[in-house]
Amino acid sequence: MSQKLKLGVPKGSLQDATIKLFAKSGWKIGLHHRNYFPDINDEDINCSMCRAQEMSAYVASGTLDVGLTGKDWILENDSDVVEVSSLVYSKVSNRPARWVLAVAGDSPYKRPEDLAGKKIATELVNVTKNYFKSQNIPVDVDFSWGATEAKVVEGLCDGIVEVTETGTTIKAHGLRIIAEVMQTNTRLIANKKAWEDPWKRKKIEKINLLLQGALKAEKMVGLKMNLPKDNLDSAMKILPSLNSPTVAELSDNKWISVEIMVDETVVRDLIPELKELGAEGIIEYPLNKVI
Repeated sequence: MSQKLKLGVPKGSLQDATIKLFAKSGWKIGLHHRNYFPDINDEDINCSMCRAQEMSAYVASGTLDVGLTGKDWILENDSDVVEVSSLVYSKVSNRPARWVLAVAGDSPYKRPEDLAGKKIATELVNVTKNYFKSQNIPVDVDFSWGATEAKVVEGLCDGIVEVTETGTTIKAHGLRIIAEVMQTNTRLIANKKAWEDPWKRKKIEKINLLLQGALKAEKMVGLKMNLPKDNLDSAMKILPSLNSPTVAELSDNKWISVEIMVDETVVRDLIPELKELGAEGIIEYPLNKVI
């Protein structure tokens, strides 16, 4: 019987972003209604869905060989896993999320120390306890099953530790952030025994390589153009690229074809400069993977 790699995909807020990232990397994950075992176009992989909060525990136990979850939940569960790589992506923005300490906007609390002896609600109980313990601040930490922001407003607690990317939801509930507890982002994690297995490790490394390539490509685009040969040196001074641009001769020896990969944020300034240098037929195109 051929080997199978047991892959865990996080269910919940990261689900769609994860499936999209895998699709760009070459693996199509097909969901079924109320089914936790989606199809995947790779006969060497069995795919399972589970909550990000539980993923590291399943990987540590060997129920799953590899999975994606946040650094926050690895620490929360104190899971003994191999952290293969960091993958910065989310449903909102490709930047790390933050677990923050927040209080009511009209409360007198300005610093974590002001909450000594008070009640804190959070889903991230162990990390929160360790945070306050490290600062020698005695607090009562209660587990929150959800709607954590509302508990401050309703007077059920004095402060909360909640995850946010932009802070918009925190502010929308009339809360004020007074400290950052930790930053977190998605990690590709592996079971230790699976990581020691040569076949599974090679498969995991292949997945990681292509996931990283797809993430890198999200921030970049390709540019291709025709350029007067005499202006190449001037163009080279303004062309940012991973390596030297690809330059090819054209049938008209006064012109050359130039192709580069650049950060998409510089394109709006770069194209007008290239036009000033006589570039023609400038094409911008998306990239699927950059390895």
